[in-house]
Amino acid sequence: MSNPKELRYSKEHEWLSPAADGVSTIGITEHAANALGDVVFVELPEVGATVTAGETCGELESTKSVSELYSPVTGEVVEANEDVVNDPSLVNSAPFEGGWLFKVRVSEEQQDLMSADEYTEFSGS
Repeated sequence: MSNPKELRYSKEHEWLSPAADGVSTIGITEHAANALGDVVFVELPEVGATVTAGETCGELESTKSVSELYSPVTGEVVEANEDVVNDPSLVNSAPFEGGWLFKVRVSEEQQDLMSADEYTEFSGS
């Protein structure tokens, strides 16, 4: 699978959708999901919490390791994907669709987000 062109990407391997009505969806890339291995536990920020661009806001645990989840934006969490909490394997099987992680009403974005082509070159994926 290639990295969807309409998304932007962080150096921490998260993706960010374009804001619709000020809200962006965030997940991890297929490259990150493959590197993690089988995801068995997901901890997401709570609805109503404020996340800060570049800061940790949750974690993903796989059969290989535990990885911190970083937010590529600053803003208020307006939705967490309970489907992923209940079935963490969605992160591996559909990282750009049903495996999204949370939605944020964006107040500020990270400055160093990459295009799909830039991320592909950065990650070698």
